[in-house]
Amino acid sequence: MNKQTVLRVIYAFVVVGCLYGIANSTTNDAEFTIKVANQGSTQDEDYVGLIAMKKLVEAKSDGRIELKIYPSGQFCGSVPECIGNLQQGVLEVFSTTVGGTGNFLAEAQVLDLPYVFDNDAVAECVLAGPMLDRMRATALERELGIHLIGASNTGGWRNFATVSTTIKSPQDLVGLKIRTTPSAIQQELARQLGANPTPVSWSEVYTALATGVVEGSKNGIQDIMNAKLYEHIKNITLDGHSYMAALWWFSEKSWNTLPTDIKNILLEGFKEQRRVAKELVAQQESKSYHLFEQAGGTVYTPTPDQKAQFKTASSQMRQWFIDTYGIEWVSLLEESVSDCESPSV
Repeated sequence: MNKQTVLRVIYAFVVVGCLYGIANSTTNDAEFTIKVANQGSTQDEDYVGLIAMKKLVEAKSDGRIELKIYPSGQFCGSVPECIGNLQQGVLEVFSTTVGGTGNFLAEAQVLDLPYVFDNDAVAECVLAGPMLDRMRATALERELGIHLIGASNTGGWRNFATVSTTIKSPQDLVGLKIRTTPSAIQQELARQLGANPTPVSWSEVYTALATGVVEGSKNGIQDIMNAKLYEHIKNITLDGHSYMAALWWFSEKSWNTLPTDIKNILLEGFKEQRRVAKELVAQQESKSYHLFEQAGGTVYTPTPDQKAQFKTASSQMRQWFIDTYGIEWVSLLEESVSDCESPSV
């Protein structure tokens, strides 16, 4: 190994060490250590937002709080494992996607009903309103051992993305093997649009696309670029069928031991996480679409008529949810959307 190579290796270790040091720097006088598990990488908006949260809560608490962040699945490797750690109190904070709540609070999937939100403002308004209060109360009533502290943007809008077929209408999805999460609502949407839903874990999506196990996916542009899925995905259709929200859970066992002032600082810190994550997504989204096109991809924007076709083709999703989980959650969602679309003056 020559001198120049040695220097590059040393520099790489220094950079990685600095990043990890920011996330896990110790505060010797900290009374409360808050461990946060995140399955995204250090490039992810959730992680960047957590760094902002760390700075705020440690400063506001005068060092009484130490926030330790574990990205890329370092603390726990799956949603059930991470939720179990929260319930036991060995982990304080973890976030799930809306679909990821399916195995412990299935009704929360109502936020993934397709084409409910017309724009970012309405989606963000709903994510800060009564829907979250109801989810928090339901988790408490069912003694799930987890406390919902909020929701944030985790990648913008979920769109259909395919290897070879440009999706311009629901008919173009018929028969295609579309990757979904294990979430029942995501699978049902693909099914109602004529596609073949194929649940694949996130870590296996790249290989599934490469080998033809799936012919497309339902993802936001940030996920596509960060995971290098653009090496196989060549078409994105901006149908915007759902808004990608992260639900942030705190261990109920740990939350109940915290004094009120510490809880308030943590909630303030989460608001900072949400603000920073939202801003990063907004800044990176258009850039990422441009990079996708530079890599040989095509971004297609449906016409108003085509968008209406997608809504009509998936119109039975509402009744499916009601039949499966009851009307209460759908009614609350629709009321929240209506209030957010027509805010009182």
